[in-house]
Amino acid sequence: MSLLSPLRNRVYLHLFSAQVVALVGTGLLTVALGLLAFDIAGGSAGRVLATALTIKILIYVLLSPVVTALAANWSTRPVLVAADLVRAGVALTLPFIGAEWQLYLAIGVLQAASATFTPTFQAAIPRVLPEEGQYTNALSLSRLAYDLEQIASPVLAAALLTVMSYTNLFLGTVVGFLASALLVVTAGLPAVPQITGPQSGFLERTWRGVRIMLHERPLRAVLWLNLAVAAPMAMVMVNTVVLVRAQLGLDEAALAWTLAVFGLGSMLVALVLPGLLETVPDRAVMLPAAVLGAVVLAVLALVPVTWQLLAVTWLLLGGALSAMQTPIGRIVRGRASESDLGYVFAAQFSLSHACYLVTYPVAGWLGLEAATWTLLGLAVLGTVMAALTWPRVRA
Repeated sequence: MSLLSPLRNRVYLHLFSAQVVALVGTGLLTVALGLLAFDIAGGSAGRVLATALTIKILIYVLLSPVVTALAANWSTRPVLVAADLVRAGVALTLPFIGAEWQLYLAIGVLQAASATFTPTFQAAIPRVLPEEGQYTNALSLSRLAYDLEQIASPVLAAALLTVMSYTNLFLGTVVGFLASALLVVTAGLPAVPQITGPQSGFLERTWRGVRIMLHERPLRAVLWLNLAVAAPMAMVMVNTVVLVRAQLGLDEAALAWTLAVFGLGSMLVALVLPGLLETVPDRAVMLPAAVLGAVVLAVLALVPVTWQLLAVTWLLLGGALSAMQTPIGRIVRGRASESDLGYVFAAQFSLSHACYLVTYPVAGWLGLEAATWTLLGLAVLGTVMAALTWPRVRA
């Protein structure tokens, strides 16, 4: 089955296109936020970014299950469109920010909308593509879109930064979210299935996905793998700007190219995963990738950093994180009923981001050397516990 076969489905084509354009805008936002933090705080940009990202994650963790419970019987389309419009409105204010508190407030509102959008979007895909092979390809396409964004957006940002100020990159974010909303409007989304049996209460719906994840061993292992993902990802998201701009003394374009290398590693792995997962269990892909992530952090802790070393390690980290994250949707889909998909995706979204409440502050507040060693310890913990929790059968 071709990797591109899900795109023959018109509804999925619209949703995938919406994801792509929103991701391009988000990629420009990532580069611009790093440079904005450096403008606001200079060498303390890591602290500012860590604080902003911690606020983002706190909102994700607290809001995602609640919104999913509230929206259990809402139509998918207006939820997605409203979230995109809110994100576009907030992005429009970002070029005018000049103080830390303003940045933190804007990030809070922006991520509240994203915490509404992402699990709703994820839960819609298996309803559009119920056949397992198509859904697996769709997961890889979604991951590939994310990876291409990590390459294309920094390269685009690097080109734009030669002719304009980084604050203009925020306008690209606005365009991406508006285009995403338009594509969702034109997609004929399927209805949300109603819960059978007695109507459950709000609190029961809020915790439904969490209980399912804690009950199933492969899903419990995924929770530990979330920690193995969050440790190296925090290193990349928080400290790339510190390593490139402050420690190595390179320019703004070098930051964009470094992030592009990270995306390249992720994309290369996403391209081979669909074929690999047809013959190799998810566990046999995800656990070695977790080991690789920990090994890369060990290298960063022990070896003096040059840009060449940073490029190689970011390439490997991109591949390792892609191999850990891409199959998660398959595991969730295989362990949850159709009516529970939204709840379990929201629980995974919330609990995976809870790990960043630890790793982002560690990455930005401890100092680079201490942060690297601590993140290494967290990556090892997540990897070992996932291996002990996950039975040796195909999930």
